[in-house]
Amino acid sequence: MEPRREGFEMNERQRTLDTMKMRPLPEGRDTAPEILAHVYSALLLKGYDPITQLVGYVLTGDPTYITSFNNARSLICRLERDEILDELVRYYVTNKLEVRAGE
Repeated sequence: MEPRREGFEMNERQRTLDTMKMRPLPEGRDTAPEILAHVYSALLLKGYDPITQLVGYVLTGDPTYITSFNNARSLICRLERDEILDELVRYYVTNKLEVRAGE
């Protein structure tokens, strides 16, 4: 992305043409899989359908889809929604599609 120049306003079309590089969550403590597992567990313990609640959160970004029980809401807010999607798609491809391709 070019540095801002005085008096230069970037229009919406220019902004959408810029390529953004995705940065994965670093490995170690509080990784996306650990956070998702914790949030999933907290939703189950509170009697919610974790899949429905997580889908609602990913689609809207509204943190009220996630319970605050066991700090689940603040943990999920540490992740960007694209990081959550990245983790879910990676898991699905690795565990579902690649297994079928190897059969």
